[in-house]
Amino acid sequence: MTDDHSQETGHDEVTLGRIETEVALLMRLGEATRRGTGTMEHRLLDRAAYVILRYLDTAGPQNVSALAARLSLDGSTVTRQVSAMQRDGLITRTPDPADGRGTVVSATPAGLQRMTAVRAARTRLYGDILAAWSPDDRDTLAELLHRLNEALDVRNRRR
Repeated sequence: MTDDHSQETGHDEVTLGRIETEVALLMRLGEATRRGTGTMEHRLLDRAAYVILRYLDTAGPQNVSALAARLSLDGSTVTRQVSAMQRDGLITRTPDPADGRGTVVSATPAGLQRMTAVRAARTRLYGDILAAWSPDDRDTLAELLHRLNEALDVRNRRR
């Protein structure tokens, strides 16, 4: 029994090591691919603005605290990002009716248009990258990435 447990533990450590390596490579290669893509659509938004606009598109207007909590970021970080986005005309800020000290952030039509262009360009890029994969393999990848993101989100919320 001890040998079986040791083998399982050893196999699990090897598998977790492979996952760690693959995630590190995914992050590095994803960023390199984004930077190396020649189309302008990929450069319309930085990563932070894209994620904020995607969330606002789905959830609607949000106060900065809610954005920070949802994105697992510090409120001051989100405030700086939102200020830059406001200067670029991507979002608007209005006083928060529930808390006069805060602001509610809303995407502008220009912000949503840029986000949509980036999303479409990324979708085309992943379509090209995964063209040789079967539809079932693409579905499996999407599901496993979703599960990984959910697990990371749960872990970050517990902190």
